[in-house]
This record gives sequence, C-alpha cells and structure tokens, in this order.
Amino acid sequence: MSGYDVSAVARVVVGVSGSLGSVTALRRATSLARRLGAELWPVLAWEPPGGDPAARRSPEAGPMAAECQRLAKQRLAAVLDEIFGADGPGVPMRAVVVRGAPGRALVATADRENDVLVVGAGRRGLQRAFSGRVSRHCLAHAVCPVLAVPPSPLESELLSVHRRNTWHLRIDPRGL
Repeated sequence: MSGYDVSAVARVVVGVSGSLGSVTALRRATSLARRLGAELWPVLAWEPPGGDPAARRSPEAGPMAAECQRLAKQRLAAVLDEIFGADGPGVPMRAVVVRGAPGRALVATADRENDVLVVGAGRRGLQRAFSGRVSRHCLAHAVCPVLAVPPSPLESELLSVHRRNTWHLRIDPRGL
C-alpha cells in the first residue's frame, strides 16, 4: 500500500466465510483496523441455492431467501463470536451480510477509495467460498487497495495431515 494515505482509511472490509483462509484474513484485517484506527467490516456473502436465477423461478423464493439470509447472519455471528469472544475485536465493528456472489459482494461493499479490502487468497484446488477466484475478482475490480492474505501455515499442515490419513482401500475382486 505504498503511496496510499493510510491515515485516510475509514473502513477495513474483510470477507468472512468461516474457512481457515477467511479466519486468517479476519485476524489480519482486525490488526490492520486497529493500527489504522479504522472500523472493521466483516462481510459474509450468500446466495440462494441454485443462485438467483433459480430462486426467481421458484414460488418459494421469498421465504427461502429470508431463511438463507437468517442462516447467513447466524453463521457470521457464530464465526465472530468464536474468533473474538465476548470481548469483541477491540475496534469499532459493523458485521454485514450481503446477498450475492462473494467477489461482487465484497467489491460492492468496499466501494470507497479510502477503504481497504482484505480477502483470503485460497490455494488452487481448495473448495472454499473465498478461493483464489474471489481474491482475483477483488484485485481486478475493487476501487480501493486490496490485501490478499495467503493461507496460514496451519492450513497447509492440516491439508498435509489429511492427505496422509486418507485411506486408500484396495478391493480384491476375487473376494466379491
């Protein structure tokens, strides 16, 4: 962020999904907001099952969307409570739930030039809501600086352990 007036930062917007990558990004965003004296805006983006086109065709679209939004708010509150506990983040915070694809929702929320957008930079092949696809979208379309936070070393270690512990069963066709 060289050449950027950090004293003018009013909001640090961060994508939160509950994944390890988004938790790492949330911790980095909280630290950044604290250092800059900015407000922290954790954002959880949600879409109805099948996306908006499918929801528009469904007669149950209204109640289903309301339930999806309620569950998204509940998930964001649970993640924030798990990370910060009762003490909170130690900075002013406004948690936001946005309907839409994660990349678009984050860019739309961090819509001021004096915002900073923080996203988890997922690894290729991980099935996460905030994968590399989302961070690339934010880097390409945001009007403010974007901080793409690499996965934590813990995430890499957990994936390595998972791979080592995956069972590869050999089936003997003679026994069938």
